Parts: sequence; structure tokens; C-alpha cells
Amino acid sequence: MNETTYDITIIGGGPAGIFSAYFARLRKLNVALIESLPKLGGQPETLYAQKNIYDVAGLPKISGTQLSDQLIQQLHFLDCDEYLNTSVTKLTRKDDLWEITTTKDTIYTKAVIIAIGNGAFEPRKLTFEYDKAIEKNNLRYFVNDIEEFRNKDVVVAGGGDSAVDWAISLNNVSNKTSLIHRRNKYRAMESSVDELNDSSVEQLNPYIIKNVTFNSTNPDKIDITLKMIKSDEVKIITADKLLVNYGFISDSKILRDWNIDLTGPFIKVDQEMETNLPNVFAIGDIVSYPGKLQLITTSFAEGPIAVTKALRNLYPDKDYFQHSTSLFEK
Repeated sequence: MNETTYDITIIGGGPAGIFSAYFARLRKLNVALIESLPKLGGQPETLYAQKNIYDVAGLPKISGTQLSDQLIQQLHFLDCDEYLNTSVTKLTRKDDLWEITTTKDTIYTKAVIIAIGNGAFEPRKLTFEYDKAIEKNNLRYFVNDIEEFRNKDVVVAGGGDSAVDWAISLNNVSNKTSLIHRRNKYRAMESSVDELNDSSVEQLNPYIIKNVTFNSTNPDKIDITLKMIKSDEVKIITADKLLVNYGFISDSKILRDWNIDLTGPFIKVDQEMETNLPNVFAIGDIVSYPGKLQLITTSFAEGPIAVTKALRNLYPDKDYFQHSTSLFEK
């Protein structure tokens, strides 16, 4: 058991959690940061490593890895206790403290900020049976290294922001890029769709993938069988790489065991990010409140709001707000 009692423990080491930990340290609080993966960074690092992000203030564009690296560098400027590769299994009230049971240790804290994004996540995979050997070199569900697609014939499947953005990005390095979507209209930002339409990406709409097999004459390639929606038309295209971007499945079921108020899979919070539990806050993609926007930039505001409210609750006589310039000058 860890004998330290923290002021704030943050569950989740994605952008929201990292920045909240940094902001709490900026306010001179004793902070623990728990992350289930071996590395901080969350979804941008794991799912969107080389995808450019355009909605962070002051940064015209930045990749998921670059954003994660800069947030971690910022956090390490002040440091906090990090528990990596550690999952939370139980949250229990003990007098005026919260006891957090994890897969490695038991942590005691005065306040908790839940920043778990969409919970444990995994990509939505193709729904039909296929040779799993195809996943070794030809089939991907997210991009870890864009160079893997250089000078290749690439097919991207999906119609959301991630699929459209990756089709555009991969088209800059591939020999040819095709985008498959089951509808004629995409579920992506208008500016991205405009860029797609102005690019040389081949758009195959409205089609769905019915089968993926190794090419009979060149086993390094795959044949992708497509069927047009509401039609008997079938076509087969050959490619080196297939990137499936159907989104991901998240699992936040552990929250139901914590007696925390939920709205569907999301945590219900008020305007100060407080949940129904005393000194338990939630921020980022996991929360729901009127007007909520699922954006990284929104979570960067929610974190300081939660930290400041926790500071007020824990230390009501403390000067809880100062500008960061004043803090560093001291």
C-alpha cells in the first residue's frame, strides 16, 4: 500500500488527464496520475499517432504523438507520481478520503478526477471472417507508422473524420489511395470533405467490404471484395494495405460499480465538473453536460475547472486562483 495521501488523483493519462495533472501541480497540489497503458498519451498517442490535430489553440496542426510528447514534457516540468500500466478496479469512500484499489497498489486521495476518455477502447473490426494472417502486413485498424504506407496501393474504409483525414494524409505518401464508404455522404468535418474532394483520392461510394483475401498471384497483396449498397454489383480491388477506420468500441462498465451517476455510458457532471460523489470530478470525452463538445481543446478547459473546484473544497481558506505567471515568479 502506498502510504502517501494525495490531494488529487487523476484516473486516465490522455491529454485531459495529463494537462489536469500539470495544472494541479501548478497549484502546488500533491498529485497522482494513473494510466492503464504502459505509456501516457491516450487515444491521440494510441489511435491517432500520426494524424494531424487542428483544433488546439495556438497550434495550427500537430500530430497525436507530438501533442502527447509536448503534454508529457510540460507535465515533467513540475512532475507528479505516475502509475503506468495500472488499472483501477475499485473506488471506495474511507472517512474523508477515497481509497483507489488498482492492479498494483492501493492509493489514498482527497479528491479524484476521472479522465478516462471513452474507457478501455478497441477498434471496430471487420464483421466477417477472414484470415488473421492478413493483419500481419496488409490489414490495419490504426496507423502507427505512416512510412509503412509509402509507395503502396492503399484502401481506407470508413466515412468519419478519422477515415477521411487518413485518406488525405496517406495519399501524400502512397502510390494510390482509395476510400470506401457505405454512404454517399461523409460524417466528417466540412473542411476535410472539401479537401478530400479536391484530392486525387479515389472515392468508392456507396460500397461495403464483403471479403478480404490474399491475392492469388501476388501473396504480398490482398483482394478486397466490394458490394454496392442496394445493388447486386460486386467489384474486386487489389491493394497492398487496407486501413479500416470504423471507429472504436469503448467499455466504461466499471463506472457502474462506483455508484456514480451516468447518462448512458457517460458521467453526469455539473458546470464545475463535479459528479454526485463528494470530491469526485470527471472531464473529457467521458462526461456529459448541456452543450458538451467532444474535443481535446474542451477538455483542456474542463481540467482546470475541476482542479480549481477541488482546491476550493479541500482548502477553502487557501488563495485558490492566481495567474500562472505569478506562481512561477514566486
